[in-house]
Amino acid sequence: MQIRIASRFIESVAREAFDMNPDRLELLPEFRTRDRQIELIGIMLLSELQHENLGGNLYIESLSNIIAVHLLRQYFTAKPRLTIYEGGLPERQVILVLEYINEHLSQDIKLADLAALLGMSQFHFSHMFKQVMGIAPYQYLLQQRVERAKELLKQKERSIMEIA
Repeated sequence: MQIRIASRFIESVAREAFDMNPDRLELLPEFRTRDRQIELIGIMLLSELQHENLGGNLYIESLSNIIAVHLLRQYFTAKPRLTIYEGGLPERQVILVLEYINEHLSQDIKLADLAALLGMSQFHFSHMFKQVMGIAPYQYLLQQRVERAKELLKQKERSIMEIA
């Protein structure tokens, strides 16, 4: 079964149901995860589409909203609000580094990797990062790993050992 949901729809549900700014949403990397609730809602949607019952459009819209809310609750998180201080790295370089960290959280990230990403020495990068973010790169990395672990623990599909 394949269900496609327009990102505009998810964004409108995020705004209306959760009063969330869709620009601050981030999809959690979950692949090959079996979600029984989505399966059941998908089966109900398929049945409704095949039988064209009275009030079918309302029922389909309701099920679509339920899927969107479920996805927002289980598979999305709010991007951290960043306070960017004057000086330090340019914004595009900060975004590049933060995206790299986010994509490689489960891997061993070294200061040398982050500095090389921007073509800087480790010392210079560390100083510039701390100047713009207010914390050292290592502290930021730890914060992000703790936040990711919190999100994964909420889902309850994985053991604490697996998440650790």
